[in-house]
Amino acid sequence: MTATDVRPGPDAEAMAAAVAAAIRTLDANIDSFADRYPADTTVDNRYPLRPPTAGQPSGANVGWTTSFWPGMLWLAHDLTGDDRYQRAAMSHVRSFATRVARGIDLDTHDLGFLYTLSCVIPARRTGDPRARAAALAAADHLMTRVLEPAGIIQAWGDLDDPRQRGRTIIDSLMNTPLLFWASQTTGDGRYASAARRHSAQLRRHILRPDGTTFHTFYWDPETGAALRGETEQGHADHSCWARGQAWGIYGFSLNHRYTGESGLLAAARTCADRFLARLPADHVAYWDLEFGDGSRQDRDSSAAAIAACGLVELADNLTDADVAHRYRSAAGRILRSLADGYATDGGPASNALILHGVYDKPKGIGVDEGNLWGDYFYLEALTRATIPDWTSPW
Repeated sequence: MTATDVRPGPDAEAMAAAVAAAIRTLDANIDSFADRYPADTTVDNRYPLRPPTAGQPSGANVGWTTSFWPGMLWLAHDLTGDDRYQRAAMSHVRSFATRVARGIDLDTHDLGFLYTLSCVIPARRTGDPRARAAALAAADHLMTRVLEPAGIIQAWGDLDDPRQRGRTIIDSLMNTPLLFWASQTTGDGRYASAARRHSAQLRRHILRPDGTTFHTFYWDPETGAALRGETEQGHADHSCWARGQAWGIYGFSLNHRYTGESGLLAAARTCADRFLARLPADHVAYWDLEFGDGSRQDRDSSAAAIAACGLVELADNLTDADVAHRYRSAAGRILRSLADGYATDGGPASNALILHGVYDKPKGIGVDEGNLWGDYFYLEALTRATIPDWTSPW
């Protein structure tokens, strides 16, 4: 089923219009970027090419967000059935294979984001051997970031960096699907075992008793002792960074899907209930859940888009139909608000899909701009809403 097969109705019509606008933007971006990569965020609502860095030229495959571009192309193929989007997405496999083979900018847990969308999808859908090999190489590299005896995957930086040693972040829950896929593909249980242990550690320590989450948490890399939680992009260590809470909804749900562990599903529900309780009138979160209407703070549309996807994933894992319906309805309200008030119209004013996102407010990076992950998860939320039998890449 494609988006054109959706039953008619006011919401269906609104979703179809939102999909059409997003596809118009993607078509223009294929012409502009092709197999190069846009920057993490827009500047004055337009993506420039990714700036040159670390000896790489403008538009090169560096950083943690590049896979969201081919990920959107795969979603466009799902939504339209048009093979030109598959061809455009496949054109990125070579770049990601080269990146992992040459060791370009791999000191990050975000290898899961990077290689699930760029290489696992084509490996699954087309059997492409180069994509499969690159994704497995990325999974092997991600395994080198598992710190014993804490059993966590270090988030950022060189493993000997004293500032980063023993640190993980809530986003990491979205990177474990690469490891689960690697075990399914190879029959080697080491990958899934590492992912299972990591998610259990986050459930115990990054989720706070009041249902909020830390952005980042430290363990002693030698003893495995849990140390402390902090924030890097939220308002304060004690507050709740909105995008992190959204990652918790989606990430704990995904890890439950792979493991069947009830504690992870309960954690996802806890994250969801707290997130929904803190939403403002238009259902799109402020950048930190400490803020509400009247605060004059910035929204983070990307947190809303992630949450919309995560709430549907959560609902799909539940056996209680009434509770599942509640989460799906909440996801629908968030998505409709994004489509009505935050999405672009597919015209020349912006080459982002949605605006009014926040990358890193404390550092003043990408504030009130579009960003690649917001665009990707907005389009994924539209895909989930319009194709009921859609198969997730995660």
